Amino acid sequence: MLKHTLTAAAALLAANTAFAGNVTAPAEEPTLAPAAPVAASPNWTGFYLGGQIGYADVDTNLAGVDGDDVIGGIVAGYDYDLGNWVVGAGLDYDFADIDLGGAASVENVFRVKLRGGYKIGNGLLYATGGYANADTDTLSDDDGYFIGAGYEHLIANQFSLGGEILYHEFDNFNSTGIDVEATTIQLRGTFRF
Repeated sequence: MLKHTLTAAAALLAANTAFAGNVTAPAEEPTLAPAAPVAASPNWTGFYLGGQIGYADVDTNLAGVDGDDVIGGIVAGYDYDLGNWVVGAGLDYDFADIDLGGAASVENVFRVKLRGGYKIGNGLLYATGGYANADTDTLSDDDGYFIGAGYEHLIANQFSLGGEILYHEFDNFNSTGIDVEATTIQLRGTFRF
């Protein structure tokens, strides 16, 4: 019996030694690398003030009463950033001296505008529209509307450059029976607060 007990003990000892190398350490859980920071698009919320300059083409329903020339002025407004979208309201006042074939000269254009657009990186692609008032030297002034589109790009935290094209319409200008259409293309720079 002693022989069986010694054999069993030797077998148990051999088995323990054989299994000692088989025990594997638990696998380490992989660590996730931190995600690359997502570049946040700039926040457009706030007031802006700036200037614009460009070209205006004015046509009427009278033969020979049309003209084109330089136009430019000041812009001011407020934008509100909604995430990917931006909405805003603004005022434009442009000075001009557009001769309409000797019949009149457009001297200035005032606009009250609404705009809404989609952010593309540091830029804003937008549509705009609203109220317009055009003043002439002989026909006084009249109210109309405008629609258009533009793109503005932040080149610094508080400064943007952009361009805008607008179509204006003034039906029966100052009750004269003259219908006026104007297209403006302008470059603009704004300081943002």
